[in-house]
Amino acid sequence: MALFKSGNPTLSEKLLQKSITAEGQDTMTIRGTLNKFGFLFLMVMASAFFTWNAFYKGADVSGYLWGGLIGGFVIAIIMVFKQSWSPWLAPAYALAEGLFVGGVSAYFNYAFEKTAPNIIIQAVGLTFGVVIAMYILYNAGVIRATERFKSVIITATLGIGIFYLIALGLRFFGMDIPFLHEGSTFGIIFSLVVVGIAALNLILDFDMIERGSQMGAPKYMEWYGAFGLLVTIVWLYLEILRLLAKLNRR
Repeated sequence: MALFKSGNPTLSEKLLQKSITAEGQDTMTIRGTLNKFGFLFLMVMASAFFTWNAFYKGADVSGYLWGGLIGGFVIAIIMVFKQSWSPWLAPAYALAEGLFVGGVSAYFNYAFEKTAPNIIIQAVGLTFGVVIAMYILYNAGVIRATERFKSVIITATLGIGIFYLIALGLRFFGMDIPFLHEGSTFGIIFSLVVVGIAALNLILDFDMIERGSQMGAPKYMEWYGAFGLLVTIVWLYLEILRLLAKLNRR
């Protein structure tokens, strides 16, 4: 029964169907998931502030940045296969992700402090605005997570992920894809499309959390659902930050 589909690879249908709990046990709720997301978000903010503060004190934060990126990736992979470990791994992921986000934000803020001194505030504000707008549209039924909608967003998300992997591989050989970083018209259009796909993934995540609570997923899936939502929001923030950087390079 195809109920759980998300463009976010951490929130797939098969993973959630395997987690359906027995009657009488504590189950996943929307409120519980949102509470846990709030906790994870605070942890991201705390570790991001740590890296940001270290950067502006003159420390080399590249170790924090790469450690957070690699550590977060490894933790996420483990969690995909061990969702029952989410109550312990999700907070660790949030801390690692915060180190990475804080480092990236500090570098962007430093690079654009003369031409766009408010670029980080703008990126954060736009991210929150998009998340709220997507939630309102989902809650009002304006955008519905139909099977066709899910298929299109999942395919587009996988395509973007494969493209980024190819771009990363080319960079190891000293080749860059210009529109990924430059403020050309095509580069801005590409970023707008990616931001749009990331935003629409939120609809799938909201749908997954709602259906998980309806079908009685176990309590630990609240942590897993909160983690998956955090993955999408961090991706959205980074893509918005990249878009703003391109606009300010024109």
